[in-house]
Amino acid sequence: MLNFENNSVFTPEQVLENRGRIAIFIDGSNLFYAALQLGIEIDYTKLLCRLTAGSRLLRSFFYTGVDPTNEKQQGFLLWMRRNGYRVIAKDLVQLPDGSKKANLDVEIAVDMMALVGSYDTAILVSGDGDLAYAVDAVSYRGVRVEVVSLRTMTSDSLINVADRYIDLDSIKEDIQKVPRTSYTYRPLPGLDLSEQTTISLINSNEETKPTSFG
Repeated sequence: MLNFENNSVFTPEQVLENRGRIAIFIDGSNLFYAALQLGIEIDYTKLLCRLTAGSRLLRSFFYTGVDPTNEKQQGFLLWMRRNGYRVIAKDLVQLPDGSKKANLDVEIAVDMMALVGSYDTAILVSGDGDLAYAVDAVSYRGVRVEVVSLRTMTSDSLINVADRYIDLDSIKEDIQKVPRTSYTYRPLPGLDLSEQTTISLINSNEETKPTSFG
């Protein structure tokens, strides 16, 4: 299967020009496990910028299962809501084998169909083959569909109905968090104690971004 990102008959500039207004649909669980496979942590601000790539954004949806008792996860989702994402969450259900899962394929498919006519290009961040039928359906309604996912976790049936496929491995440098370098406080010559204290407080109070959850 060809990677459309590297073998397209159109130049990257032509692809972006033809996108029109875009809507982004992110399968949070699928992206989380893809990031684990790649050994990276997603920077969701960078991800949104990379997927949008200067095009007009209608809305960016993030679908995920949630544990209502997990305060750290709730904090992450609150950050997402306040930083450009429309979060669609469903409580995790415990399966007989003890694992927990929340399937949001129906929600993704319904939203893709419901918004047809409001956007020109759908960017689906998922490798789940169960979404192939929905992708095919919106494409017949005149929507252009881009699929972004890790190749080893992506169904051929999904790639086959997409207009463009992007392997997450090829863009991981653009979307990963950069580890913070540690800072060791040392007194600066020529400054009095109050100035040194101010500088120390500034460096100790840098804002940190939340940890991602699938």
